Amino acid sequence: MKSESAALRAIRGMNDVLPADMALWRSFGAIVEAWLERWGYRAIRMPLVENSALFRRAIGEATDIVEKEMYSWRDALNAEELTLRPEGTASCVRAAIEHSLLYDGPKRLWYGGPMYRHERPQKGRYREFYQYGAEVFGCPGPDVDAELIVMCARLWPELGLKGIRLELNNIGSADERSWHRADLVKHLEAHEGKLDADAKRRMHSNPLRVLDSKNPMVREVAAQAPPLAGYLGEVSLAHFEGLKQLLSAAGVEFTLNPRLVRGLDYYNLTVFEWITDALGAQGTVCGGGRYDGLFAQLGGKPAPGVGFAMGCERLVALMKDCGSAPAAPRPDAYVLYQGEGTLEYAFTLADALRGAGHSVVMNAGGGSFKSQMKRADASGAWLALIVGEDEVRAGEISVKNLRSAGEQQRIGRGRVAGEFAAILQKVKA
Repeated sequence: MKSESAALRAIRGMNDVLPADMALWRSFGAIVEAWLERWGYRAIRMPLVENSALFRRAIGEATDIVEKEMYSWRDALNAEELTLRPEGTASCVRAAIEHSLLYDGPKRLWYGGPMYRHERPQKGRYREFYQYGAEVFGCPGPDVDAELIVMCARLWPELGLKGIRLELNNIGSADERSWHRADLVKHLEAHEGKLDADAKRRMHSNPLRVLDSKNPMVREVAAQAPPLAGYLGEVSLAHFEGLKQLLSAAGVEFTLNPRLVRGLDYYNLTVFEWITDALGAQGTVCGGGRYDGLFAQLGGKPAPGVGFAMGCERLVALMKDCGSAPAAPRPDAYVLYQGEGTLEYAFTLADALRGAGHSVVMNAGGGSFKSQMKRADASGAWLALIVGEDEVRAGEISVKNLRSAGEQQRIGRGRVAGEFAAILQKVKA
């Protein structure tokens, strides 16, 4: 048993983001959220905790998420079965049904925040992970499928990213998949000796997922399986053809991948993934598709839906690797003081400058002028504002350029608002 005095650490797979990395995270978030709003998507926020039945009904009982990965428990206060959300689409659809969001027509929505899955942590795959998601409700045509995909194609350059490729597949309707499923199961049963334990487990519960196996022997069996494309009808084929034409018109390149099935039960017709080779095994940075039956599946009035979710940790890691990380923000000024009567003078000075819209850090904890100047340099501030007894008596402030040695001047306290702004602008130029 570990000693109670042992140092406490973050839960494995749930990571701190330290100040040195927060500038990149905030820059990433600002770019993504502005991009979503620019395409006409409106923000929605759903709870972190939902009724467990929501995900069992939406995702499917025979998926890895429901079987092994959900953080679920029985609430001792009211005996409800609750789950930390493992993905956002089911919650967003639940919110749309509960609040009748489609009463006045289709909706474009986006959300962002943490998701939770009890997986084996590795680079790019964590137990608490962040996603941005976009969903379109009430639009049945391939035009919105194309819109979501083209949106992503336009985002990658904004983030400074290259080498992200698009894979597409058409998994048809539920009826078409059921016809294919019967023949697929027969094929897998005939080659059961070549299947690994995971494929055998999925063979009857979720056989499409066997096609996505990474095991070379299983992939060999999958390659000989009857292709789903042979079971698709005119409506499914026409939808997919319309999507491909729109992507080609927009200049978005793609690869058809018949093994791409996604991991969740609710998808139909279009499925897609954006993939990079720069992150090793965890190469999918964004994935999504169409889920026209999910509203009815969750007890709502039938409505078409399509959307995607992107993995923030993976995209931020790519930005860092590509040199897209922004410089840490610099304070405009660092205020230091020493001597009788200087604290109040410096305190009100810093407050006035902040009120004028400047970023100001005030020294805390005392210390000599020398030690305070070291802190000012370490802060990255553009200017040091020095308040000593001489400055207080004269009603002035000493301003030192921290980015250029030797430059220092005094300005009157009453003129600080205008003169400080001019000095700062000159230093930043």
